[in-house]
Amino acid sequence: MTDISEPDFGAQKSERGCCAPSSPSGRLVLAQDAIDLPRREPSSAVRGRMVEFSAASFLMGTDTSEGFPEDGEGPVREVFLDPFAIDRYPVTNELFGQFVESTGYRTDAERFGWSFVFWAHVPRRKFSALVEDTVAAAPWWCKVKGAAWKAPEGPGSNVSERQNYPVVHVSCADAANFAAWSGQRLPTEAEWEYAARGGLVQKLYAWGDKMRPDGKHMCNIWQGEFPQHDTGEDGYAGTCPVDAFPPNGFGLYSMAGNTWEWCADWFDTEFHRTADRHNPQGPPQGSRRVMKGGSFLCHKSYCNRYRVAARTSNTPDSSASNIGFRCAL
Repeated sequence: MTDISEPDFGAQKSERGCCAPSSPSGRLVLAQDAIDLPRREPSSAVRGRMVEFSAASFLMGTDTSEGFPEDGEGPVREVFLDPFAIDRYPVTNELFGQFVESTGYRTDAERFGWSFVFWAHVPRRKFSALVEDTVAAAPWWCKVKGAAWKAPEGPGSNVSERQNYPVVHVSCADAANFAAWSGQRLPTEAEWEYAARGGLVQKLYAWGDKMRPDGKHMCNIWQGEFPQHDTGEDGYAGTCPVDAFPPNGFGLYSMAGNTWEWCADWFDTEFHRTADRHNPQGPPQGSRRVMKGGSFLCHKSYCNRYRVAARTSNTPDSSASNIGFRCAL
């Protein structure tokens, strides 16, 4: 990381520039996503905000030329799933606030005292005061002291007008603890992808193969020149309400763009090639968890990981202004 007062991007651009950065080793949580809270039974209210699925099979992964084979997106393979349910929406600030109020839980970002914020969302007048450092390879990511789920841009910001937005600045451990409190769990990558496809077979996106059918924006991603200027043509230059765009064929919202979503699987680019294809769980161990869905920082010109088969990863303790989650059962 490099110390600067305001980012100088030059010609820098990365095909992973929009992916959330990993926390440095000094913040690493060695206990593997330890769940500190007792697991409860899901209430009728929890079940009511979920979509249920019968046992099913589907074609997972992709071999498209638009993909990133180095991420382990392929090969296309038939996967079999037992019945499960998944949240209709990502977990919102309102829901996460209820969890915190009920339990007194403190997120990793709160305990460590900082989280990553995209540079353009840090108030200019406070930039030098709030930004302690930036990521050398991606200086648009700023280490902001005091940034956390209830203060997404650092001290002075809040979520009072963003109750129906996805909660961000949550680590995988935070997500797992929320799930224990609500009587749920994180979805496996296979469950997440099946749900995201909305009943479509081997389509690029959650709604089909055309990015903007009839010229209509279908998700919250980047428009403009990254990372300097997001024009917000889709209506947003940052996160948006979880129901801002149409649902997929299964009635699920925000399965593309907006925020990355944690999955339960450890990340590996080869394990799935020979693994059991009945309820695949991912490798038995690892150092990074799978994330799916892309975020408001993705764009086709450098990172089109808002495709349903796309995948990335991060260390379980990492948090940023474009990472959220939804739960399964």
